[in-house]
Amino acid sequence: MKILILCKKFPYPLREGEPIAITYLSKSLVEKGCEVSLLVLNTSKHYFDPVRLPAAHNHYHKIFSVAVDNHITVSGAMKSMVKGVSYILGRFFSKAYEQKLEEVLQAEKYDVVQLETVYMAHYIPTIRQYSKAIISLRSHNVEHEIWERVAENTANPFKRWYLKNQNKHLKAFELRTLNSYDILLAITQRDLAVFQKLGFKNKSVVAPVGIALGEYEPDYHCFKKYPSLAFIGALDWMPNQDGIIWFLEKVWPALAARFPKLEFHIAGKNTPDWLRKRARERVVFHGEVPDAKAFLNQHPALIAPLFSGSGIKIKVLEGMALGRSVFTTPIGAEGIPARHGEQLFVANTPEKFIENIETAINNQNQMKKVGEAARAFIRSYFDDREIAGRVKEAYRELLDQRGLS
Repeated sequence: MKILILCKKFPYPLREGEPIAITYLSKSLVEKGCEVSLLVLNTSKHYFDPVRLPAAHNHYHKIFSVAVDNHITVSGAMKSMVKGVSYILGRFFSKAYEQKLEEVLQAEKYDVVQLETVYMAHYIPTIRQYSKAIISLRSHNVEHEIWERVAENTANPFKRWYLKNQNKHLKAFELRTLNSYDILLAITQRDLAVFQKLGFKNKSVVAPVGIALGEYEPDYHCFKKYPSLAFIGALDWMPNQDGIIWFLEKVWPALAARFPKLEFHIAGKNTPDWLRKRARERVVFHGEVPDAKAFLNQHPALIAPLFSGSGIKIKVLEGMALGRSVFTTPIGAEGIPARHGEQLFVANTPEKFIENIETAINNQNQMKKVGEAARAFIRSYFDDREIAGRVKEAYRELLDQRGLS
């Protein structure tokens, strides 16, 4: 089975959810006997030279890369408003990328073209014109839900209005393209139900992010030391910014007062200066760290205070895979059928967040047991090879039905 993956950022380094999700599924599909190639919209914000891809992650048959400057500009945002289109979407359409896709499809026959996120749905007409491949959309989120939630949590009235305006066009695009692909890979059962309620009628399969557990080796030494808290995530992403601000303002002051030695370590690329200035006593901003797993292994507790976003939060899965005690919100736990107090801790108010963390700090043996249970949970529910097998079988069934196999 020959699969061409289209994605809007290079799936390396593995420091964000999207590259991790793309890498582990594609690698597992290769291990299942598929031939997987990659056509990357290599954006200015996340540019990566394919030549530098480590051999351990270079499982692709071919890599095609198109460099695109998609920096956010005031003029671009204003033009999108005048035209009545989504700037969020429009930054990921490129004529050069479209031409490269046409060239690739004419040069080689593929069985499946897999779109990573709805942003790549721009290119469906080109795929239909130059290929008989089935088109798969791997939906990492219900995209318009993210921006609805971000807008709801935005205090600035003009910014809230602008985000709602942009999201209106994004949602219209998501609905317009809903049945233009042949199969939907939904990241959670809940997301699939949302798409079906919105009108999706084609073939679907629930395929959460798979975790290669062998690549996540927990270090439990930190559970023997005075506990510390950690956060890791891209800090140019508004949901992460909002979560950190909420935690620093609503939760940290009470915890810092009750535990005079407690430290909170925050790692993430593109940390804005205005956010760094919110640092309090014993709050450490590390910026982008060279090894996310090593960073997490230094701290027994992972904090994931998310109030917007959709789909599965991959950093939560990574923390659980490393045997950390994860403290998150109901949105942070969406799509993860773990039990509160047994495999992670879930709270939606500052008081409950404080209570959960205080209880865990006062009983570090229990904190370690929850981390161990979390790792066992990942092994049972998020095995990357089992999920890849499910995806391959769904593709095979669709190809057989269409006489394309």
